[in-house]
Amino acid sequence: MISSKMKPFLYLGALYLIISLLVRVVFFFHPITTVSFGFFEILKILIIGAINDSFVFILTCPFLALYFLFLSDSKYQKPYGQIILGALVLFFLYILLIPNNIFKQYGGSVAEIALAFIGVKIIFFALMFFLPERRLKIRNTLYFITLFLYILLIVFNAVSEYFFYNEFGLRYNFIAVDYLIYTNEVIGNIMESYPVVPLFLAIFTITALISVFIYRKTKMELLDFPNIKQKLMLLGAFFVLIGISLFGLSLTTKIKGNSVFEGEIQANGLPKFYWAFTHNELDYFQFYPTINQKTAENNFLNQYPEPVLKRNITSDQPELKKNVVLISIESLSADFMEHYGNTQKITPFLDSLADHSLMFTNLYATGNRTVRGLEALTLCIPPTAGESIIKRENNKNKFTTGSVFKSKGYDVKFLYGGYSYFDNMRDFFAGNGYGIVDRDNFKPEEITFANVWGVADEDMAKKAIQTMNAEAKSGKPFFNHWMTVSNHRPFTYPDGKIDIPGDVKSREGGVKYTDYSLRKFFEMAKKQDWYKNTVFVVIADHCASSAGDTELPMDKYKIPAMIFSEGFIQPQKFTQTMSQIDVMPTLFGLLNFNYQSKFLGQDIFKKGFQPKAYIATYQDLGFVKDNYLTIISPLRKVKQYALTQQKNKLSPEFNIYYDEKQLKTPDQNKKLIEETISAYQSTSYWLEKNQLNR
Repeated sequence: MISSKMKPFLYLGALYLIISLLVRVVFFFHPITTVSFGFFEILKILIIGAINDSFVFILTCPFLALYFLFLSDSKYQKPYGQIILGALVLFFLYILLIPNNIFKQYGGSVAEIALAFIGVKIIFFALMFFLPERRLKIRNTLYFITLFLYILLIVFNAVSEYFFYNEFGLRYNFIAVDYLIYTNEVIGNIMESYPVVPLFLAIFTITALISVFIYRKTKMELLDFPNIKQKLMLLGAFFVLIGISLFGLSLTTKIKGNSVFEGEIQANGLPKFYWAFTHNELDYFQFYPTINQKTAENNFLNQYPEPVLKRNITSDQPELKKNVVLISIESLSADFMEHYGNTQKITPFLDSLADHSLMFTNLYATGNRTVRGLEALTLCIPPTAGESIIKRENNKNKFTTGSVFKSKGYDVKFLYGGYSYFDNMRDFFAGNGYGIVDRDNFKPEEITFANVWGVADEDMAKKAIQTMNAEAKSGKPFFNHWMTVSNHRPFTYPDGKIDIPGDVKSREGGVKYTDYSLRKFFEMAKKQDWYKNTVFVVIADHCASSAGDTELPMDKYKIPAMIFSEGFIQPQKFTQTMSQIDVMPTLFGLLNFNYQSKFLGQDIFKKGFQPKAYIATYQDLGFVKDNYLTIISPLRKVKQYALTQQKNKLSPEFNIYYDEKQLKTPDQNKKLIEETISAYQSTSYWLEKNQLNR
């Protein structure tokens, strides 16, 4: 019985090993493989490769094992069948009718996917419950669909690995992870680059033929089912095999080849994809254009009065130990504000505050994720290829804005209305000396409204005031970095606060409620003794979207930012191009701080300031200067765009829209290309060598 029940796994395993072998053979003869292999090298690659493939296949088997585990006729007997069907229907209605259910809180298509899955499950379960005479045919149909999907994934993965190798000469890495993140752009690129229709027809045809073959060879196993004891034995065997496979992969993946190609061909793509997904890094020096390292560092450091990485920042004025509150606002594009042409009046408070602040009208976010904005404001460095430093392993003991404040005797905290373990924020901020105030610190009575992202911004505002009052009593100055959450899908917030109902779930509502919450925060702050001795930095973490006609559309990185302090900061507008990484060094300059700096941003009021900005995705690294956008990308690609501000009714400092015209020859501005490479290469090198640590 047990050996016969293994037949589907054996057939699928054999298929996976055969297809993986074919892929390796193709890689051996691919033109991109520029090394030759001896007989014993080929034998070693094939043996290690087959072992890797076997371990990986075993790790994918639990999904199929669970499918077989729950195959039975007893669950359709009364009353169990009625109970199960009723529970499924209730679960379906919960997703369909409850406005703020757990799936809808995640936003996007999660609720629709869950609804479709449970709906299909109800249909098939009901058919098998009410039509027992057709149960075997229905079960066979489901079994065939399961086999088809399993085989489709095997075939599709092999094709994907081929095309990835065809482009990069490597198995999966962080670029493959990036492809999952930028699905729309990637699909568009594939549609334009490959014969998609014939390719997918071939994939589905091959999958269907193999599925029919394996189905015919194994369908008899659905005529009778193992008993509970036998199922537990099968399950136990799988646990043992999974343990062996995990241990085995931990050893075989460490076996390196004599060349990059040898290592890549003997590897399996899925463990490499998992590693890339969990490590969030893309090796700059392997994929991007480089120049001599010393030249790159000298080019980059020449922007500072003292052209070295560790610089002495001095002031001829006494230091000001003012409290500082840094508020980074979730997804606040510049074009949400009336200053930048919005007519919906969804940021009345921020527009008013801007008129009483030092407002940076031409400031660009470094990326399009919250963690990238937090990185820019905390580390003050250009973005690097891959994920933000916040989500990497080597993210602690860095030179941060918090470390500067701590050196001045400040109480330093990170405030967040959600659970700060999300996006690795707790690990990063705690690992760099910040105290953490997040949802775990809220008492039930302090929460009037919450969704999956955290408590409403108004609740967090009250908690922030409470925290700052406690800090003020200690006699120490404080620096608090508050990250808002309400302007995020699903855009739910308490009703009755603004004129857009919370259940509408509109982006405009999310923006306006955040603006309302900030007004409430400042109203409460004004009543506190510490208010007049406090500087408030208000800035977006990134824009609401990043899609555009080019890799890095300028308007999708323009964010509002301002520094406000009643009686201290004189209202003015700074209109030159600047980066998110320049904000905190500028603040330290306004406070006349003397410190040793490793920040890579600039104090915009210092002599020699160079107007420029860094904007990036996970792959494309952009440099904005002198009305040009230079972009470096994997495979050492370089593009340049001439930037021309579009004509509209807005004054130039608030006009965020540019025409980006690609230059036919990307080396027309060689100096800007070298500056771009120098900035990103130097930053990547210093991070790798831990030279940006404290």
